[in-house]
Amino acid sequence: MLGAGAWGTALAVSAAPRHALTLWLRDAAQAQALRRDGENRRYLPGVALPPGLQVRDEAPDRLLALAQAHDLVVVATPMAGLRGMLQALRRCPAPVTWLCKGFEAADSGQPQGLLGHEIQAAVAPGLAAGALSGPSFAQEVARGQPTALVAASAHAAVRDALVAAFHGPALRVYANDDLAGVEVGGAVKNVLAIATGLCDGLQLGLNARAALVTRGLAEMTRLGVALGARPDTFMGLSGLGDLVLTATGDLSRNRKVGLLMAQGRTLQQAVDSLGHVAEGVYCARTVVERAGRLGVDMPIARAVVALLDGQLQPGQAVTTLMGREPAAEQG
Repeated sequence: MLGAGAWGTALAVSAAPRHALTLWLRDAAQAQALRRDGENRRYLPGVALPPGLQVRDEAPDRLLALAQAHDLVVVATPMAGLRGMLQALRRCPAPVTWLCKGFEAADSGQPQGLLGHEIQAAVAPGLAAGALSGPSFAQEVARGQPTALVAASAHAAVRDALVAAFHGPALRVYANDDLAGVEVGGAVKNVLAIATGLCDGLQLGLNARAALVTRGLAEMTRLGVALGARPDTFMGLSGLGDLVLTATGDLSRNRKVGLLMAQGRTLQQAVDSLGHVAEGVYCARTVVERAGRLGVDMPIARAVVALLDGQLQPGQAVTTLMGREPAAEQG
């Protein structure tokens, strides 16, 4: 497990009692704190690390050697760190998967932000790779509460490795070969959760929340299909399931951003208060840009970007959405 944020730590806690598992951290001081405290007080306080879990902090240039000693490698960094990790692991013989959900931010050398599988195809095309996704809060997985995830890959061996590693009494893992669909669902739901948090923060009611979730699912599906995904994927765990959890759950960081902005906080104040990454903040613009290139209409995502950019105030963002012209309901 490469990365010890809340989610990487939670999955390590879940799997370590059944497997020999190594948790790698870039920060030697943080690794020492985990070994000393027996828990990840920074990201997952109060959850004891299993006795057999190995905590390591080798230099990043030793990652490939570390990975080669294992049967499965899971990258548990934020989206911004995925490219570098895949480059370091590009000759890894074991299956490599990632947990992050989102689009990579576009920069001067990359004209458009990419999904995880697109990054992997560009920098490490020889890897047998995939993603582990689905509706899941780290705290609940670490406590052993029932959760269902999706192991997504074009390679059956990768899907099988993820199921073997993480499927257990409280964690059910379903296999899916539609990696594009699973990744689009995981990315777009974070943006839509900001919108539903805004709606709840303004106390617009459950009717409004239901409308946003439903029409948000339609936006997500349109973008996914345009990127090569199957429509039915978005009615599953990584589409509807993850959207409902992230848009309504009190543990959702992206929903919290919307709630705080509805209360008058600035975007920076909202993000600073989290202590964790809220991927929807960082990929919202990329979602809208890629949708625009594909001719896909995503009015909710556009309103979120305008809100985050300060072009719309919270009340104006809702007015913009509710003031659209009447139209027939369609996907």
